[in-house]
Amino acid sequence: IAFINVMRNMSVSCDCEGVNAMPVVTPNVGILASLDILAIDQASVDMVYAMKEEDHHDLVERMESRHGLRQLTYMKEMGMGNDRYVLIDVDNGEKRIDAKEAVAGVKPFGKE
Repeated sequence: IAFINVMRNMSVSCDCEGVNAMPVVTPNVGILASLDILAIDQASVDMVYAMKEEDHHDLVERMESRHGLRQLTYMKEMGMGNDRYVLIDVDNGEKRIDAKEAVAGVKPFGKE
């Protein structure tokens, strides 16, 4: 199984809310892929936290106020994967990067 996280048009709302969802609040980061569900979710969260405060504030507040990070610790407790990962930038010669590098230069939503 391959896991794909599309970090685009992220809102504090669930996708299931459709047209009633809150507006997009973060820059578009890109697409992550992994064979490890915990690693990809941990990388996605780390990339959100690595964004500038003004770009991630609403999403971080929502994740923390709803105990959203518990999902990661529970997956680790259940042995569902590894929370350590390596980000590889396939657009730049498969260079190894960290979460901060992955979000460097992302443009605030609406200013792409």
